Amino acid sequence: MYAIVDIQGQQFKAEQGKTLYVHYLGDEKKEGDSVEFDKVLLVDADGAVKVGAPTVEGAKVVCEVKTPLVKGEHVIVFKKRRRKGYRRLNGHRQMFTQLVIKEVIA
Repeated sequence: MYAIVDIQGQQFKAEQGKTLYVHYLGDEKKEGDSVEFDKVLLVDADGAVKVGAPTVEGAKVVCEVKTPLVKGEHVIVFKKRRRKGYRRLNGHRQMFTQLVIKEVIA
């Protein structure tokens, strides 16, 4: 059984026991906290597919926060205009929250 769930504007495939890295959920979430997401767009229960319009009624995904703050890869942003002496170097690391899917309720 799996579900397609919308978490902060991004869609994820949620299966029981799977680990997800979602955008940082904020300081109020601590390790071991339970989080529920009810914007379930699709549920597949052993071949029986339910598609929501826009969401599936009564379906939700229950997750546990494994690590509240995980830093992503360091991305280098370099801008240059030739022969003008213009060079800018900038870096970015996205913050994520690591979740473990406990159950999919449909």
